[in-house]
Amino acid sequence: MHPSVLPQAAAAILIRDEVPRDAFAREILLDKAFGLNRRRKSSERVREGRLPAEGLAFTALRDNVLVGTLRLWDIDIGNGARALLLGPIAISPALRSNGLGGRMIRMALEKAAALGHDAVILVGDEPYYRRFGFSGAKMGGLDMPGPVDRARFLGVELRAGALDGACGVLRPAGRPAPAAAPRRKAA
Repeated sequence: MHPSVLPQAAAAILIRDEVPRDAFAREILLDKAFGLNRRRKSSERVREGRLPAEGLAFTALRDNVLVGTLRLWDIDIGNGARALLLGPIAISPALRSNGLGGRMIRMALEKAAALGHDAVILVGDEPYYRRFGFSGAKMGGLDMPGPVDRARFLGVELRAGALDGACGVLRPAGRPAPAAAPRRKAA
């Protein structure tokens, strides 16, 4: 993937594929954006124990500091159909409302379509995500593995008809994350 540069008043922002060294800063940004209880959300049940969809995890950097993150996850949407789950997306508070989140979403959707994915689902603010084509129109037969606000349960088709007749509870379908190494006791 070619890195994308988003010009900013103070400095350029580079959007690139996520790399392992981004993990610590990404987790701090997500904790700041969503709070320490973020792992209790239903979306987390679909992500836990999995790696993001291959080639669909992005970070935004400003002066080599992580200021944005967006990941997509492989999911099963019932009847053997597959899709992606978008989230979480987080932008540093100092850079919100400047278009960076929208730029990252557009880039992620374009790359997902180029990789042959058919649909993307998320839980989010419909008035914001509507501009990217997301709606609740074809989500009636789908559900999360836990509570979800139906007004915030949205999808977009990257291939026409991809969500037609979709039904069932979203389930993880991606690559399993490597098991954490057991911790050694201090001597």
